[in-house]
Amino acid sequence: MWMRILAAVAVFVSALIHLEQWIVVFQHTAVVGPAMLVNFAGVVVIAVALLFWRYWAPLALAILFGASTLGAFITAVTIGRFGVHEHWTGWIIFTAAGVENAAIILGLTGLWMERRRYVAPSPTLRQA
Repeated sequence: MWMRILAAVAVFVSALIHLEQWIVVFQHTAVVGPAMLVNFAGVVVIAVALLFWRYWAPLALAILFGASTLGAFITAVTIGRFGVHEHWTGWIIFTAAGVENAAIILGLTGLWMERRRYVAPSPTLRQA
């Protein structure tokens, strides 16, 4: 349960960072602005699901969210995305990268820790 709580905190902090970046920087940007809002809404759903849905899917979503968001940012830094060329500057950028890495690591750890729950029990000789 602790991995789920920590993963929910990590993805929710990332959601708040995306909302702040939308308000401060990308509110009037054509593609990236709406993507920031969709990211915020989706991540809030993932955070709630991590806390209340005891299934493997929210952990997988946390991993996929962290990887896709971090990948999109790295692409924006290196070659640019939709006319936006980001830079590795500012505490908010490093915080976002940190919580996205945390979402990946905590999601993987949570899946590993809860793996027995998702494995179907094997039949014994008495049941066969």
